[in-house]
Amino acid sequence: MIEVYIDGASAGDPGPSGAGVFIKGHGGAEQYSIPLGTMSNHEAEFHALIQALIICKKQNYRIVSFRTDSQAVEGAIEKGHAKKPAYRALLKDAQDLIGDFDLFFIKWIPSKQNKVADELARKAIHKNK
Repeated sequence: MIEVYIDGASAGDPGPSGAGVFIKGHGGAEQYSIPLGTMSNHEAEFHALIQALIICKKQNYRIVSFRTDSQAVEGAIEKGHAKKPAYRALLKDAQDLIGDFDLFFIKWIPSKQNKVADELARKAIHKNK
């Protein structure tokens, strides 16, 4: 099973944003810092999930376990519903990608357990042009 730690960050709300993705499994680790442009912090969290799903799909990972410190993202995935209309399209994109995996799990974790993904997301903010 692949463990995927994700985080989104914004410098402002909205502001320059980035996604951090840290993947552990098969005896190695992968790290990604992905600039996202300007958006809110919650949007960045959803985009981090989507970017990580795309990466896992390209790597042909079939069983994935995601960790996020965003209760909004974890709750939306678990319930299959996003309260805010702005997040519904992002949730739909994520759900479509999730359907491509044999098994998908998502778990909320405290921020202190998500430090690597957080650092990667903050680094990605500075990559925005």
